[in-house]
Amino acid sequence: MSAITHFFEVFIGSYDLFLEGLKLTFLLSAASLAIAFIIGLIFAIFKISNIKVLEWIADAYIWIVRGTPLIVQIFVLYYGLAEIVLLSPFWAGTAGLAFHSGAYIAEIIRGSIQSIDKGQSEAGRTLGMTKGLTMRRIILPQAFRRAVPSLGNQFIIGIKDSSLVSFIGMQELFGVASTQGSNNFDYLPYYLTVAVYYLFIVLILTLIVNKLEKRMARSD
Repeated sequence: MSAITHFFEVFIGSYDLFLEGLKLTFLLSAASLAIAFIIGLIFAIFKISNIKVLEWIADAYIWIVRGTPLIVQIFVLYYGLAEIVLLSPFWAGTAGLAFHSGAYIAEIIRGSIQSIDKGQSEAGRTLGMTKGLTMRRIILPQAFRRAVPSLGNQFIIGIKDSSLVSFIGMQELFGVASTQGSNNFDYLPYYLTVAVYYLFIVLILTLIVNKLEKRMARSD
């Protein structure tokens, strides 16, 4: 039996297991990225608040995330938080992924906000808007439009990063590949199979992000 034939047999024969893993990957990614977006928005505002304490908190958070591997962050949250509150692997993994992605999203949003011309804020103030209202109605909508390409890339990275939760027992895509490879003493075809799934996911998401970019460019 050739290696290619064997790969296709594994790919077709294990599709049901990988589809279950795919569902879990999407659930993990959706939950963690939704939380990460909120975290990122909060810390982006901290960074541009001109309040030293909030700026220091944001800088420390981003420094910690950038300076430590994601797998370490997941392990610390999984085993560390277990001393305080019982977390399932799903929510520990979600928390770890959100904690990690939130720092990068914060920098993306901060950069987008600061790229908006200061005259926009001044125009809002002349209309009688408060600083918060100007930010919400004028600055943030424009900033989010500019952040779409970078946010899209970060979301794609977040989905690939979700593979690391397999190390705390989650049977998402990579976890399925590792388990099946171990059970059958045949790792390569299962890892090639999971690579195909990730490539397909990234292709679809890239097309969606590109379409959003073009739509926003037309509206501009």
